[in-house]
Amino acid sequence: MTKTIPPIEGVQPGHDSYSQVVEAGQLVFLAGQVGSLGGRPETYPADFAAEVRAAFASAAGLLSNVGLGLESVVRCVIYLMDFADFPEMDQIFRELFPRNPPVRATVGVAALARDCRFEVEITASR
Repeated sequence: MTKTIPPIEGVQPGHDSYSQVVEAGQLVFLAGQVGSLGGRPETYPADFAAEVRAAFASAAGLLSNVGLGLESVVRCVIYLMDFADFPEMDQIFRELFPRNPPVRATVGVAALARDCRFEVEITASR
């Protein structure tokens, strides 16, 4: 299976120590997405729901660069700093994936990069 790293608008290749998007066969893998505001990695909304929505908006933007959308998502791994936020996250997840939702794992963690409270890893399929 060939691994390719597609060019992504607004993402400088080789800038990070990881790829934002990797395609392998019919699968598309996204790096963990957090809910930063305006693409600024150190700026997060004060509102948890806004942070979750921003993370999924970022993921949707990356997927659109390879001709896919959220409907192509087959797997999500969600990381939460506080499991008390689970019901709010779950409600947003249900709104984003109203039919045929992807499989999901939700993991409580002690810390996430850059003080965010939410991160999502996504796998999509063509």
